[in-house]
Order: sequence, then C-alpha cells, then structure tokens
Amino acid sequence: MLNTAILSAPILLPVIFGVLPAFAKPLKREFPRRLLVIAALTLNLLFSLIAALRPGLSVAVVRLTDRLPITLATDGMGGFFCLLVAVMYLLAGVFALEYMKHEDSTGRFHMSFLITLGMLNGMGLAGNLMTLYLFFEALTLLSLPLVIHAMTKEAVAATFKYLFYSIAGSSLALVGFFFVYNYGNTLDFIPGGGLNLSKLAGNESAMLVAAMLAVVGFGAKAGMFPLHGWLPSAHPVAPAPASAILSGVITKAGVFAIIRFIFNIVGADFLRDTWVQTTLIVLSLISILMGSLLAYREPTLKKRLAFSSVSQVSYVLFGLFTLAEDGVMGGLMQMASHGIAKTCLFLTAGAFAYRTGKTSVSDLRGVGKRMPLTLFCFTLASISLVGIPPSGGFVSKWNLAVGSLASGAGVFTWLGPAILLLSALLTAGYLLPISISGFFPGDDHKAEIRQEAGPLMLAPMLILAISSVLIGFFLNGIIQLF
Repeated sequence: MLNTAILSAPILLPVIFGVLPAFAKPLKREFPRRLLVIAALTLNLLFSLIAALRPGLSVAVVRLTDRLPITLATDGMGGFFCLLVAVMYLLAGVFALEYMKHEDSTGRFHMSFLITLGMLNGMGLAGNLMTLYLFFEALTLLSLPLVIHAMTKEAVAATFKYLFYSIAGSSLALVGFFFVYNYGNTLDFIPGGGLNLSKLAGNESAMLVAAMLAVVGFGAKAGMFPLHGWLPSAHPVAPAPASAILSGVITKAGVFAIIRFIFNIVGADFLRDTWVQTTLIVLSLISILMGSLLAYREPTLKKRLAFSSVSQVSYVLFGLFTLAEDGVMGGLMQMASHGIAKTCLFLTAGAFAYRTGKTSVSDLRGVGKRMPLTLFCFTLASISLVGIPPSGGFVSKWNLAVGSLASGAGVFTWLGPAILLLSALLTAGYLLPISISGFFPGDDHKAEIRQEAGPLMLAPMLILAISSVLIGFFLNGIIQLF
C-alpha cells in the first residue's frame, strides 16, 4: 500500500488539485486558487523526491491483458526526469501567479498546467512501454489548452498544428510498439532491452525500420526534424509560463521516451553501427544546424527562442544517438542544463512583454536600463545555452563532443563536434547581442523609468539564471547519482 501511494501521488495529486476548483466554488477565487497551485507544486516536488530516492519500487495498477499491464516503477532515469519536471514546474508556476493576472481564463490555464504535470510524472514513473505510451498520448491531448489559451486565430491554428504533428508522431511510435510486442520478451524497461533474438531471427530488417519510425515519432515531441514544425508555431502564441514548460519540460518528454525505447526496450547494441543509427545522427545534426540558422534570422524573441529549442534539444538527441557512454552522459547533462536555461529565457521574454509590451528583438534595445535584473537573468541563461565555461551548458556540450569523438561513428566523430561548435557560435550570435544592446543602447537612447518585474516573477528567473551557471560545477555528480 505504501509503495502504491508513493508511486501514484506524483500523478494523482496534480490532477486532483487541478480539477478541484471546477467542483469547489470557493477555490475559483483568485487567492484560494493561488494557494492551491503552490500547494500542489510543492507537494509534487516532495513526492517526486521521495520516488527518486527509492529506486526499485514497482506496482502493477491494472492488467489490460496478460502481456499489457499498466505498471508504475521507480529507477534512476525516471527519478531524474520527475525531479527535473518538478523543479521547472514549481518555478514556472510561481512566475505564472503574477504573469497570468493580465490574461483571461486563468482557472483553465492552471487546470491544464497541473494536469499536464501529472501526465509527465506518469511518464517518468512508467514501468513499461505500454504505460509510457498511454501517458505520452494523454500529455498531448491535455497540453492543448496551454497552446490555445489566447483563443486567437493564430493560437487555434498553432494548436491544430501541434495536434497534427503529435498524432503523426504517436502513430509512428505505435508501429514500433507493435513490433516490440511481437518480437520482445517483455514490455518492461530493462537494461539492454528485451528483444527476443531467437524470435526476431530473419526479421531484423523489419525491426530496424520499426525502431527508426518509433524514434522519429517520439522525436516529434522533442522537435526533431522532420516533425519539428509545431514548435515555432506553438511557443509565440502560448502564455510565457506555458512556453517555458513546452520548451523546458514537454520537449524532454519526447527525449525521455526515446531514451526508454533505445536503451530499455530494443537495446543500444541492436542499433549500433546500423543504418538506423546513422540516419538518426544525421537527423539530429540537421535539427541542430537548421534550428540555429532559423533562430539567427528570426526577429521575434519568443519565436527565436522556439527555433533555438529545435536546435538545443537535438543536442540531447545527438548525444543519445552516438550510443557512447560519454555521449549519453552529455545528453543527460544537456537535458538538465537546457531545461533550466530555456525555462529562464522564456520567462524573461514573458517579463519583457509583461512590463514593456515589446516582443521584437529590435525593440528591446535599452531594456536593461528599465529591467536590469531581468536582462541579467536573460544574459546568464544565454551564457549557459551558448556553452561558455563554467556554465552547465559548457559541461554538457563538452561531454557531447567527447562522446562523439569516442563513438567510432565514422565521419560523425569529427563532423558532430564541428556542427556543435558552429551552432554554439550561431547561438551566441542570436542571444548575446540582445544583452549587449539592452545594457548599452548608445547615447541616443531615450532614458526610461526603471520598472522591474514583480517579485513573484523575478524570484524564479533569478533562481533559474544562477542555477544555469552553478549547475556546471555539480552536473557530473548529479548525473552520476542517478
């Protein structure tokens, strides 16, 4: 019973707290609802920490068939994912308490915000592929209100685009699920994968195609080429806290699903040195370079950050696809450092828009005179995203380069690091000039009254900005812990 409570609490509590205001009239008022949100996010962090510190727990919730149980379990990877989600949600949720004051339908936003948190925890605590896939699908449907929140023509169009790409990705992943069900010993997540090689004999080529389709399908949520198109459309129309969660957290759901599929279902050895590994590396490098180039040319800040996410999340995928220990370690580090830095950047973009009404990069000239602390947070997060030492971004990108060099993946041993370096230069080109012109606008710039973001918005940004640098000192230890 205790194990069931530990495993189910991170999933059920956010959902229950999210729907409570719909049934309890007093909770619809602003102050009680704000308390409810903070209580839900704090309790979620506590239970996620408990689950992360107790690996090896497993509970079969229900059996759909003898081979299709819904199972919850804890291990190091799931604990890492749940803790990353919990911290990012808590900080974005605190930011949203003030930011959403100028938005309509805040009750609907907080409901979707908390319910998607429960679905992400369900993915992190999934004990097999069946459970993971169900929560992955639920996450897509239940996160739609975050994108469509403004109910403008652009928001509706972006939501349908997000839904289309997500359904396409889920359908491709389902192909892989069917093949694993047919040729696997189990759907449970086990080290090295669970394919039945004797049953698979003679059908290896078909299984490779299915694995390729599944990884590309899960990669749609991570914004990997060619199913990346929803990301730059969804982010600009969503409220800033939702954009932060979409980029900093929900894209990692696709990454997490890929990790489970490659390393705990089909096995890295099955894909190593095959055309599938080569194709996946090519797709990840295309995403890295393409995202950086599009971000460099984009004049709108939130859309620039969205294109940046296409690039930066694909750093994680590149590390995973090398199938080398250092590369995978670098991918996990990038997963954490990007989540922190990109969440911070989207929150600062929201703070700029909230205080100044400015969303274009060119209009932010001199914003550092008006909002110095917010621009300071933007700058620190940018430094991490570029990969300047000693930030978390530098440590993760260093390990990615080392992993690529040690992977033995032919031309990609040197082409991978070269593209990572070029992308880092482009990242510096589309982020750091914002800080430079913001703090040093020139003598012709008209002085503005200082009007910093409020404390509920500023505190999460400062925590994330400082963490994006400090995590570089502890990132290796954090990953080794799990």
